[in-house]
Amino acid sequence: MTVSEAHLLIVDDDERIRGLLQKFLIRSGFFVTAARDAQHARRILSGLDFDLIVLDVMMPGEDGVSFTRSLRETLKTPILLLTAKGETDDRISGLEAGADDYLSKPFEPKELLLRINAILRRVPQEPADSGIPKVLHLGGIRYDVERGEMWQGDDPVRLTATESQLMKIFSASPAEAVSRAALVERLGRDRGQAQERAVDVQITRLRRKIEADPKQPRYLQTVRGEGYMLAPD
Repeated sequence: MTVSEAHLLIVDDDERIRGLLQKFLIRSGFFVTAARDAQHARRILSGLDFDLIVLDVMMPGEDGVSFTRSLRETLKTPILLLTAKGETDDRISGLEAGADDYLSKPFEPKELLLRINAILRRVPQEPADSGIPKVLHLGGIRYDVERGEMWQGDDPVRLTATESQLMKIFSASPAEAVSRAALVERLGRDRGQAQERAVDVQITRLRRKIEADPKQPRYLQTVRGEGYMLAPD
């Protein structure tokens, strides 16, 4: 994995800031999922692995420092804390809880990017041993799970950011159905029928890239009453 291929989780209760961060980091080349609070983030983390978590400290309910301390009981994922507080004591509390770095609001987007890249470069790359094949074959299409790359023969298949996230979700549990609601949740979007319909549209577009006949999908199947399932060869 190169730094720019990293998958980031943004956790911030401010919808405007959350959206701005997500758009900026996607433009900077990252895969990005967003959560509105610690509870939402826990649900996403139950089904996805991330390379770094960008976490706001001042959130209603469970604050960022407490959430960091809790995550450190089971996760080694790097954590960058964001807060409006700049006092030394607050920075120390965050670092003692297990955060890897600390950035006070307001900040320049370029500084955030530099901090993220610096943390990712320090993280040792461990070989994956999940039992899932490193390359999934979908007829004439092959998907490199580690790189997040799709190929047809020698030609790369261009995926949008959302399509890339969907492939990461499906390839983490091939041959298992994922509900539309779970896809909405893992994509970091607010719940609701409108968002579920939006996921249906993204699935249709993804099928056009991997299916010989998108109207009769062989590899990205609809499982009645359960959701969607990736069924590689």
